[in-house]
Amino acid sequence: MKQEKILVTGGAGFIGGNFIHNFIRTNPDYHIFNLDLLTYAGELQKHRHLENDRNYTFIQMDITNFDAITELFQREKFDYVIHFAAETHVDRAIINSETFIKTNVLGTQNLLEASKEIGVKKFVHISTDEVYGDLAYDSTEKFSEISPVQPNNTYSASKASADLIVQAYYKTYGLPMNIVRFSNNYGPYQFPEKLIPLTIIRLLNDEKVPIYGDGKNIRDWLYVKDASRAVVIVLHKGIPGEIYNVSANNEKRNIDVVRTILQELGKTESSIEYVKDRPGHDRKYVMDSSKIKSLGWRPNTSFEQGIKQTIAWYRENKIWWSPLLKGELNDFFQRHYTNLKKSDGNFTSKG
Repeated sequence: MKQEKILVTGGAGFIGGNFIHNFIRTNPDYHIFNLDLLTYAGELQKHRHLENDRNYTFIQMDITNFDAITELFQREKFDYVIHFAAETHVDRAIINSETFIKTNVLGTQNLLEASKEIGVKKFVHISTDEVYGDLAYDSTEKFSEISPVQPNNTYSASKASADLIVQAYYKTYGLPMNIVRFSNNYGPYQFPEKLIPLTIIRLLNDEKVPIYGDGKNIRDWLYVKDASRAVVIVLHKGIPGEIYNVSANNEKRNIDVVRTILQELGKTESSIEYVKDRPGHDRKYVMDSSKIKSLGWRPNTSFEQGIKQTIAWYRENKIWWSPLLKGELNDFFQRHYTNLKKSDGNFTSKG
């Protein structure tokens, strides 16, 4: 029986990397091709244990390079594409939207065109709850898959644009596809600029944690291993042409997430430092995930379990995250949290 090939884009990043770890462990009948450009948030240390695995191949490539992508698809004849690769951090999009448009929109179109030409069996596009915009703070409403797309920043606008192009390739060309819209993921190997790893690492370093505005923005928190299982279910069971929201019913204010981590690490609220809010900061995202639950998916990890496991992972893996704190990330941190002073290699607050 022919071994099927799955191209995973962005597999050196956080969610894509965790997906590869979980999938390759339980699906030996597939060969995973990990395509990643290795930008600032991509690294291969997490995949060292796969270097000699006969079911794994790494390819360093830019998805915006149409000729290279086309040649790769024609050569390898992938059966499936799971498209994680994207610029994802809203803060960075505020500074430089061009990179987000190029990667998230044009890069996605390149992959779709190459997939169409070789006739892939399914294209699974990974998206975000941010494409829906935000909800009224006191609303009990939840976004469904048919809610209007109303993005409020250039990151979410680029993802919404990619979603629409994916849908167009299904309607126009019959390319089998699914879109998976995640709520906020957290867990091992998340780049330290995001809220949960940033908070954990700063507290482990006895540094203050910056909180945008009043810290009351609400997000739903999904453990990354549960997210990985959702992608597998959509890959195998998703109805072509359909969108699936994936969230864990863990709606929490950012400040309460930070307080939970403070408590776990034995810190007090004196470790919090409120900073100027970012422009266009959405107040609330909540999604209805009943559609994917109809395929048999449920989140296995409560927030209380997941945050304990995540804190333990960062405690035990300083060798992974410590080198990431230097250079460009430190400079980025200073541009966004201007009342925190710069240190030599770590984020250090005034206090």
